[in-house]
Amino acid sequence: MADLKIAIDCMGGDFGPSVVIPAVHQSLLKHQNSSSKFKSNSALGLNAELSSSPTGILNVYFNLFGNEAGILSELSKSKILNHPNISIIQSEDDVLMTDKPLTALKKKKRSSMRLALESVRDGRSHACVSAGNTGALMAVARFILKMLPGIERPAIISAIPTLKDSSVYLLDLGANIDCDEKRLFQFAVMGNVLCKSIDGIQNPKIGLLNVGEEEMKGSERLKITAKLLEEHPGLNYCGFVEANQIFTGDYHVIVTDGFTGNSVLKASEGLSEFLTTKLKLAFQRNWWTKWIAIFAKPVINIFKHEINPERYNGACFIGLRGVVVKSHGGANVNATFFAIEEAISQAIKKVPSRIRETLESNK
Repeated sequence: MADLKIAIDCMGGDFGPSVVIPAVHQSLLKHQNSSSKFKSNSALGLNAELSSSPTGILNVYFNLFGNEAGILSELSKSKILNHPNISIIQSEDDVLMTDKPLTALKKKKRSSMRLALESVRDGRSHACVSAGNTGALMAVARFILKMLPGIERPAIISAIPTLKDSSVYLLDLGANIDCDEKRLFQFAVMGNVLCKSIDGIQNPKIGLLNVGEEEMKGSERLKITAKLLEEHPGLNYCGFVEANQIFTGDYHVIVTDGFTGNSVLKASEGLSEFLTTKLKLAFQRNWWTKWIAIFAKPVINIFKHEINPERYNGACFIGLRGVVVKSHGGANVNATFFAIEEAISQAIKKVPSRIRETLESNK
């Protein structure tokens, strides 16, 4: 792919352009063409992870949707005001975090969120990133982009860290509170394709989240789903998974309903914050522990880096006819950068097309 174009909803989330634009800047630095005449003079101090682009793509462009004046101000602050890889599209409305999905869908047809999604539909962008209202984004994305053939509803999927220095894809994370066996089966197929495409794993191990590993445990819905997964020749179904096995790294994809998945995700984020805070307080207890902390700092930094939720920001609305990545509403610059990179990766791998091909081959 010579040119990759990413649509950014600059008005979504808690901070809008003040966070989105610096994140776009980071991504430009990572993927910039070394022969480009444009040179940033504010590249110092950025994360070392930005030093090279594993994708090999040099021409990444950004279509920025939102309030032009606000976007221009932040571009100026980031010293990328005249960057040739950036285009600004003025919106006329914003989708608020308090807006109901129906309001965003029917009354805000010129919002930054909708315009960004329409650019994906019309082929002017290859993916969309938004930190906006999750319910509204889901409703508008489904209306604008439509579902892939054979998929009833999109699912929210994201990678979370494991003990084996790898990640596991968990879905659904909140889009579908109550799921029947057909929908859970579709989630497994989509998660399988995503894992193959992004991580290059040829035969991902798939687990079904349950209250126990034994076949007789769980609801009738889960038992029927397990049977469907077992009988599918293209899926490496490995059985029921208990919640304490999610982080072991023994599975590549874990399937569950949106209520359970969202609860697991939020509990994991809370636990991460709890452990980090407790560790910090333990080292600040007295002069002795503070002295030990000086020598333990390298280990502490590794620990904080590996469990840092920012690195896993960017959940995909999988099952749509285009790539849509949802960034956390309160995400900072670094976390937003990772959401943008997730969108770039999925656009490069053409994940929706691969899911469509897999579904069609299974008919």
